Amino acid sequence: MADPVRVRRLSDQEGQQLLRITRRGTGSPIRLRRAMVVLASAGGNTVPAIARLVQADEDTIRQVIHRFNEMGMACLDPQWAGGRPRQISPDEEQFIVETANTRPEKLGRPFTRWSIRKLADHLSSHAVRRVRIGRERLRQILHQHKITFQRTKTWKESTDPDRDAKLAPIEYVSSRFPQRAFAFDEFGPLVIRPQAGAGWAPAGHPSRLPANYHKLHGVRQFHGCYSVGDDQLWGVVRRRKSSANTLAALKSIRAARPDGAPIYVILDNLSAHKGSKIRRWAARNKVELCFTPTYASWANPIEAQFGPLRTFVIAGSNRPNHPTLTRKLQAYLRWRNANARHPDVLAAQRRERARIRSERQRRWGQPATRAA
Repeated sequence: MADPVRVRRLSDQEGQQLLRITRRGTGSPIRLRRAMVVLASAGGNTVPAIARLVQADEDTIRQVIHRFNEMGMACLDPQWAGGRPRQISPDEEQFIVETANTRPEKLGRPFTRWSIRKLADHLSSHAVRRVRIGRERLRQILHQHKITFQRTKTWKESTDPDRDAKLAPIEYVSSRFPQRAFAFDEFGPLVIRPQAGAGWAPAGHPSRLPANYHKLHGVRQFHGCYSVGDDQLWGVVRRRKSSANTLAALKSIRAARPDGAPIYVILDNLSAHKGSKIRRWAARNKVELCFTPTYASWANPIEAQFGPLRTFVIAGSNRPNHPTLTRKLQAYLRWRNANARHPDVLAAQRRERARIRSERQRRWGQPATRAA
């Protein structure tokens, strides 16, 4: 039996960037969906579960995963084609890229960064290698090589000395024991104010929400629980994060498997998740806590599930109070879990598609290929 399709182990930078894209939910919808696919696969979700999550075909999910394993983060952006034939040689193009990546001060220029005009002027007046290029073509070359004008940012790398030792059991239990693997995390803060979003509307007439600069209702935290094998998501809204609320969530997860056999819960390193009371309860009730490495919460399978929660419940909303927001969250969770397809149904659909491909090949001689 072939191993299931899954993305390679993410680096800390890739995990943080994917987490940022899915949590914000802004920018290109294609980029967001692909980031959700990669993040969900890294969290141990199966291809059918990811297909249900992003409402896409399983072959498309496999293609995105394979492309990420080959290209990395570059697979998130659509590849556009067309245009005039290139008139600049590959060597000149490489020289342009190297110059753009070099600080102007190192090349004797009295400024700290390039602009398109300054870079084009420098290339056209270079003493050793002169390259005449227009501003628009220069902008296109920089775009093709993923060189964009951006602000300097800080980044976090996992400083956990046991990073690989913590990632290994998470990958093992999510792939080998999905029916006994669960995930837990908090989603928030939830605030009561108009939330920007996106939706269908007549051209030039987007939906509008009133402006509100006050947060009079405080904040809440959604304590979410996710079953990896059953693809079920549930949770409650609390006023704050605490060990007592974490213990209550873990008890609800234990109740989902009342047979007394061991279960595995994946969660991050928040102090409210690691109290002595929680550890004693977990030991008594055969609950193994699998903590993600420090600054690597992207390894938690539930993180990919929070993206649709924000997109379809939080974004574009204007709730009057927290009870109303809580009811909307629970209504969405009921709809989501009710529309999750059973594994037997998915297997039957795969067999039907295989039968159709074989029939097409037999009748018309077309190859019955599919993604690995």
